[in-house]
Amino acid sequence: MTENNIPEIMTELRQDIVRVPKVIEKASGIVIFGKKIRSIIFTTDIAIIRNTDADAVIAVYPFTPHPAITKSIIEAADIPVFSGVAGGLTHGVRSAYMGMFAESQGSIGVVVNGPTPVDTIRAIYDVVDVPVIATVTSKYSKIKEKLEAGVDIINISAGKDTAEAVGYFRKKYPKLPIIATGGPDEATIEATINAGANAITYTPPSNGVLFSKKMEKYRKTEYDENHQ
Repeated sequence: MTENNIPEIMTELRQDIVRVPKVIEKASGIVIFGKKIRSIIFTTDIAIIRNTDADAVIAVYPFTPHPAITKSIIEAADIPVFSGVAGGLTHGVRSAYMGMFAESQGSIGVVVNGPTPVDTIRAIYDVVDVPVIATVTSKYSKIKEKLEAGVDIINISAGKDTAEAVGYFRKKYPKLPIIATGGPDEATIEATINAGANAITYTPPSNGVLFSKKMEKYRKTEYDENHQ
């Protein structure tokens, strides 16, 4: 049976899932603990995490990482979770503890943001047995010391310059696993994959946008029923 003829089982109640763009299937993927991951949804919305066809979720947020948030997301998810544990404000011993908590709760990897000091990365690496992922914000990011400190994967999020940054680091590190943001459409996703990204992060529509579409559908149904 070819990949173009893969059987799909779906119930009526679960058909409204958030699907990631099909073009992501062109990525090579990264195999972590035997699981191949190509598509990674970028959200902390538990309802979306529970209703998506993405291979994994990257749960990072603009607040101090907290075990209660990590625990809630992992318990709700039925896909692997990469958990944020360090950033510009949260580092040092607290981040090492957060890494331990995230792993013990079931995270498949831990994510450190761009400003995370090398000493913090080393402290996390020394206590976890899951991949350490470092976010990279431009091709000018200095990652050599971070790789030496224990970073296993980089996660490139360089806005409109992401594909260029991916190409730059892919040339410099031919075998380095690279996750990258895909951008606004299938063309930018494909360009990012062609530049060398192994896996793509996808930002889904917000809960409000999804609800708006559903409410519009309900209104149309009511209109049709009243004009038969």
